[in-house]
Parts: sequence; structure tokens; C-alpha cells
Amino acid sequence: MKRTLSLWLGVLALAASPVLAAAQAAPAGNTGKIHGHVIGPEGNPRTNGTVSLSTGPSEDKATFQVDAQGAYAGEAPAGTYSVLYRDPTTPKDKRVDQIDNVKIVAGQDTMQDLDMTRAEFIKTLTPEQQKQLEELKKKNSEALKSNQVVRQLNADLNKAQQELHEGDTAGSSAAQQLGASASKADLAAKTAEIKQQMYSDVEQMMQKDSAAKPDASILWTRLGQAQLGLKKYDDAVTSLKKAVEVEGAAKKPNPQWLALSQAALGEAYARQGKVAEAQAAYDDAAKSDPTSAAANYKNESIVFFQSQNPDAQVAAADKAIAVAPEDPKMSIVYYIKGNGLVGKTAEDPATHKLVPPAGCMEAYQKYLQLDPNGQFAGEVKQIMASFNQTIPGTYKAEKKKK
Repeated sequence: MKRTLSLWLGVLALAASPVLAAAQAAPAGNTGKIHGHVIGPEGNPRTNGTVSLSTGPSEDKATFQVDAQGAYAGEAPAGTYSVLYRDPTTPKDKRVDQIDNVKIVAGQDTMQDLDMTRAEFIKTLTPEQQKQLEELKKKNSEALKSNQVVRQLNADLNKAQQELHEGDTAGSSAAQQLGASASKADLAAKTAEIKQQMYSDVEQMMQKDSAAKPDASILWTRLGQAQLGLKKYDDAVTSLKKAVEVEGAAKKPNPQWLALSQAALGEAYARQGKVAEAQAAYDDAAKSDPTSAAANYKNESIVFFQSQNPDAQVAAADKAIAVAPEDPKMSIVYYIKGNGLVGKTAEDPATHKLVPPAGCMEAYQKYLQLDPNGQFAGEVKQIMASFNQTIPGTYKAEKKKK
């Protein structure tokens, strides 16, 4: 939004000057139109007040309301007038601005602005008012420059969000570009190429933008996400910690942005093998934005699963399950929990049979119940069969209570 300051001119009202003695309104019915804008001395439109057509002191022949855009329009008898602007506090016999000898021609539309930035008007201000006006113009100029920066930052953020998405879905893009006949090696190379390009573009943009506006946490967050994609984990931690610091220090922190930064920081720590720090960051994200807690804990379990840390992936999966135990979208966390536990299978010394750890088979059963045809369904069924476990039938959603 364009933010500029206005100079209130109610105190500047001067006595209205009469038009030339020869100026007379035309006979009734012989009318023309007039329109224009009212602009204050600092360059902003006046958004209220009235514009009047006068043929002498306190002899207004027509009066028009100024709208929220500073515009006015109306119709009046043909003739020569003084066009007067009054703000809501201006007395009837005073005016803030006046333009003389304005002709309205029958059947025509006359354009007449009351532009108080003109030198003629500025000269009517007192030296103190002129000084205040110059200070106001300086502030407005700085505000406009700031707004231009913000517009560019928003454009960069939109581009960054799109490129981060393209980096995250690089595998699909590579498959589309290379076609079904592409080898795994070619697909992997193309995927890596797309990720490198997308994440590098975002990193470069956000490094520039975060330097231009270091108090915007989202810029540091996007920078950290790009560095995560580039596997620059130390840099990502630095950027994401800055994002958390900036957003946390805001007068009214945005819980979604704060949680986004904290969860990304958790991933960066997890990729570095710093389990305790990662778990703390994900927990902070859940506290900042409880509505995204399940999704963030799900991502935590996936990151630790990818990092091959069974204990951490089980702990994260349990947190996700506690938040959303029956959500089919969370089925993967049950698989991840079972996967993390199955490695702890032990042999019963009496029977010499393999005994799965507590909770392992229950997690696998729940995975199949929520997603019977899921990505890991075949694997899970084989594991359960090897332990002679009952494989559940097709999952049916519970009926909603009326």
C-alpha cells in the first residue's frame, strides 16, 4: 500500500477573492460540465471537502462533493467562475484554494484541477508552513522509496516460493522433461540440475533482499529453505535462527511464519545429526502454531527416517500420532514408527522365534488400515506375514455422529 503523509490546510483558509465584474452566469438551461481533482501541496489527493463555483464573495452557484480519490464533477450554467476548494472545517466566506476565470461552456465538459503543489499557491503559505511542507515532502519521498522496495521484495518472494516448489518437485519435472524412456541415472542428474538451479536462484535473491530489509523474517526463512535445498546446512541454520529471532522480536509475531522458520531450523539441525536441537526446534514450531503441529511432526519423522535415525524417527512419529491419530494423511508416520522399531526385533530364547518390539506390529497394522494400498503396503504385509501377524482388511472410515 502506498503510504504518504498529508498536510491539513484547514488553518490556511483565506478570504475568497471575487471574479471580474463582467463575469456573469448564463441563462438557466444553458449548462456545461466541469470535473477535476483536488491535490494538496504535498502531492496527495484531498479525500473530502467541497468544490464550489462562485461569481462573487459568498455567491456559490454550484457545489460538488470531493470523493475518496480526490475527484469532483458536476454541471452548472455556462459562464465564468472562480473555482473554490473548502475542506470540512473551512468557513463559508473562506477557501483553502481558488482558481479564477474558469469558463464553463454550454454542452462541453471543462477539466479544472485545484493543484496546490503549484508555486503560486506555495507562495501564499507562511515561512513556517513552507518549512513544514518541505519536511513532509522529504518524509513522503522516503516512504515512496520504501514502498518501491517492498513491492520488489514481494515480487521476489512470489518468485522464490514458486522456485522452492519447483526445487522440491524436481523429480517430477525431470521425468516430464526426459520422458518415460529416460534412465535412472539421467533422471537423477536432471533432478539434481533442476534443484541446483532453483535453490541457487532463491538463495541469490534472498541474500540480496534480506540485506535490503533485514527486519523481514520471511526473507531469512526463504533464504534458509534455499540453503537447505543446497545442503548448506551451516548457512541454513544461521539464516533460520535469524528468521526466528526477527519474527520473535516483532510486536505481534506471526505464528505461521514463526513456526515455518522453527520447523525449517529443525530440519537443518536434523540433517547435521544434531538430534536434541532438531527436536527442540520442531517442538517450538508446534507451540508457535498448534494448527500445523501434526504436519511439522510428520515432516520431522520423515527427515529422521531419511537420516536413518530409528530412535529419533519413532519419537517424532509418536508426537505426530498423538496430535492426529486417525488422520489418513498421517498414515506414513505409522509406517515410519514401525520401520524404526522393527530393527529392534529380538529372538525369544525359549522358542528361538523372532519377536517384534512392543508397538511395532500395531503401527504397521494402523498404516495398512489408514492406507491399504499405500507406497509401503507390500513391504509391510511381507514383514507382518513373517511374524505371522493378522493383516487387516480394507480401511473403512468411521461414520460421523449425527
